[in-house]
Amino acid sequence: MARIPDSDLQRLKDEISVQRLIEASGVELKKLGKDLAGKCPFHADDTASLVITPSKYLWHCFGCLVGGGVVDWVMKLRGVSFRHAVELLKDETALTSLAAGGSHPIKQSTVRTLPAPVALDADDRALLLQVMGYYQQSLKDSPEALAYLQSRGLNHPELLDHFKLGFANRTLGLRLPHKNRVEGAQIRSRLERLGVYRESGHEHFNGSVVVPVLDEHGQVKELYGRKITARLREGTPLHLYLRANPSRGRGVFNLTALQASKEIILCESIIDALTFWCAGFRNVTTAYGVEGFTDELLAAFKAHSVTRVLIAYDRDEAGDRAAEKLAARLMSEGMECYRVVFPKGMDANEYSLKVTPAAKSLGLLIRQAQWLGKGKAPSREGASVSAHVSAAPAPVQIPVEPDLQAKQASSRDGMCASSYQNNSEIDSSLRQSSGQALAAESVGAAVIDIDTLPVQRDAPAPEPVADVSAAEVLLHFGEGSKARRWRVRGLAKNLAYEVLKVNVL
Repeated sequence: MARIPDSDLQRLKDEISVQRLIEASGVELKKLGKDLAGKCPFHADDTASLVITPSKYLWHCFGCLVGGGVVDWVMKLRGVSFRHAVELLKDETALTSLAAGGSHPIKQSTVRTLPAPVALDADDRALLLQVMGYYQQSLKDSPEALAYLQSRGLNHPELLDHFKLGFANRTLGLRLPHKNRVEGAQIRSRLERLGVYRESGHEHFNGSVVVPVLDEHGQVKELYGRKITARLREGTPLHLYLRANPSRGRGVFNLTALQASKEIILCESIIDALTFWCAGFRNVTTAYGVEGFTDELLAAFKAHSVTRVLIAYDRDEAGDRAAEKLAARLMSEGMECYRVVFPKGMDANEYSLKVTPAAKSLGLLIRQAQWLGKGKAPSREGASVSAHVSAAPAPVQIPVEPDLQAKQASSRDGMCASSYQNNSEIDSSLRQSSGQALAAESVGAAVIDIDTLPVQRDAPAPEPVADVSAAEVLLHFGEGSKARRWRVRGLAKNLAYEVLKVNVL
């Protein structure tokens, strides 16, 4: 279950007077020194054994030996859970209804006083969109979920609204009619059929950041959920899809990419695709796992005349094997295929966090993508991928609880220390191409920033003598003791007019 942040609880304590809340419940209070006293509504009380200490935000009954703060009062008075009580106190409408509820305690509430975020008579398509709308607001109100996204480098200021990201924190059911009522049973049954609820009555995506996959009409085709914490019971999956979908992965994620570009970056997971998007590479989509390239995805590629696919699967045995298999399938359909090669054991998200800024480091790997076909690679002139590269966006400043980001770091996929015990495994080709910044011995400290390299200002050079071949250009300056020779290699690898990267000796 997603934890309620301490900051939320403190805000409720600061903003809601325990004295006013108890008085609004129908209890008459009188001064008792620095405290207040009244008759406890939770037992037959003739001696005014309920004592309120406003300066400490607390109440206590010396008759039935219960007490606490504003949340505890609502739990006891309304017969609801801790989380339900918090939601009641956070909602202005529910708080007004709560105050007017009288002083008679309820053993177990069966009537919801929180407004429902969905229309009970909405059709299935509208119902899913309304659920996602509620999850979207829950994400924006959750420091813990926002901190998780930031820990994964997913902090582009437009990300949440562009992809309609949400967070399921187990509060949806608190706002639905109770299951013992007809309308409550009906709406929960529909949500179960759609895959949002489970037979047990729990939210399927509880504790997960939720990413919708939308069609061209903005309708939900699929929901993907990623747990934000590693503190899970053994066997609990980190990745979830709609339970109504027997084979996970429906729809095409970021469909607008296929509509706008003939060259597509194909990732293995939605988190990796979001990583590319945040780094400025908007022509990106994803399969649904290493073996999750669906017939629907292939049909969409063909329908939008995709001509080139850059496969950015994880750099592990499964990812390499799946990339090779997929490339053969795509090339048989007439598409050019390249492999974006990460250092061994890494995926796009891990790499972008270790080698910064992501816009440059990912761009480098894209430019160096390996041709997967036979013979000489076709020219990539005019490739749309480089046109989509933009400056790294300013990160969103998200207020979080102390050490919260550190707690979230442990839940990143494959980010354990053992994954980086052998940093020397980073591809030699990668080191050579970005040798100005990517240290071979320390992945974690690598920063690619060619703009800050020192430039030596010498006197004008004499006219050089050039020897040009397909592999290199040799430049000879001067004669005798003042002779110098420069060697330039890598020109053939520059496949777009906007970029020039060479190796100079």
